[in-house]
Amino acid sequence: MKAVVLGALIGAGLVIATVGALDDRGEARAQQMPPSRGAVAGSELIVVPAPATETAQLLVVVDPRLRAMSVYQIDLVTGKIALRSVRNIHWDLQVMQLNNENPLPQEIRALLEQR
Repeated sequence: MKAVVLGALIGAGLVIATVGALDDRGEARAQQMPPSRGAVAGSELIVVPAPATETAQLLVVVDPRLRAMSVYQIDLVTGKIALRSVRNIHWDLQVMQLNNENPLPQEIRALLEQR
């Protein structure tokens, strides 16, 4: 069952990528940006699978245009998909440091500026 669910997810991703790569006339569009690790080619979303448990899979979906991410949990036995969290990361990306260890970014910058 695990292989069936995973295969269905991959198949759905390929269908979405194919549909997303077509313009209104059904012709392929030029690739705007190279796919990132885990991204479906031709889409604007970055999809990264992450292991959760023996019976569940996590799927992280990032929308770089909206600067938002969501996490879905997929039950590998039943195939049910549950939205676990959604977050706009715009303000997260404005933080210069959080939970960092030395050297801090401003310390590295100061060292580089001395050259």
